[in-house]
Amino acid sequence: MRLQGKVAIITGSGSGIGRATALLFAEQGAKVAVVDINRDGGEATVSLIRDQGGEAFFILADVSREEDAERISRETVRRFGGVDILVNNAAIFVIKGLEATIEDWQRSLAVNVIGTALCSKYAVEEMKKRGKGAIVNLGSISSVIAQPEFITYSATKAAILQMTRNMAVDLAPFHIRVNCVCPGTILTPALQNPVEQQGISLQQLLAEEASKHVLGRVGEPREVAYAILFLASDEASFITGTYLMVDGGYTAR
Repeated sequence: MRLQGKVAIITGSGSGIGRATALLFAEQGAKVAVVDINRDGGEATVSLIRDQGGEAFFILADVSREEDAERISRETVRRFGGVDILVNNAAIFVIKGLEATIEDWQRSLAVNVIGTALCSKYAVEEMKKRGKGAIVNLGSISSVIAQPEFITYSATKAAILQMTRNMAVDLAPFHIRVNCVCPGTILTPALQNPVEQQGISLQQLLAEEASKHVLGRVGEPREVAYAILFLASDEASFITGTYLMVDGGYTAR
């Protein structure tokens, strides 16, 4: 198993990419702290892991709150003895242009950028005690390309990509690697947002998004989870400060 004996914190793991990653990590031998602001989703993920014979527990938390970010690492250490891997997956999808309000910006930055920074801050304290660690941040194709009326979301994802590079430089002396996965359009509950905003059916949205990807379809959460697994594992021991596109060729054109 690729993560045998490792302890992983995965934020936003109550659904979508986070849940797929939590399940895959558990299959590969990791003990998983499932973190989410949605209790039902988080507890469901834990149940799925335990049904497969894995080890996991749930932490109800808002990553944008410093006391919650600190508690995530503290409770993980209390339960599993340390922290080896952090996956910063929790995100909020505020997709607006210049009409975005201050409240829109504050919500988007608080969860996507500040939440990533806070969770990393406290997880790193524990990784240093281990003498090494791995952080995988979730960026997006929106980290590197421009899309119409996407300013609020794209700005946060671009920030996460640059944070990844800076964190990698700062943490290399402690043998902590930091990388970023940038998915294209993935079939997750988050797709409900553009469906509601644009007033179209999910089938119409999937067809439209599929046409933007060279492979002619949108991705599945587990396909992203495999990329996260690789960067979190020792197989990526000489990889830090970079990003991996998991976008079906979206950005190849």
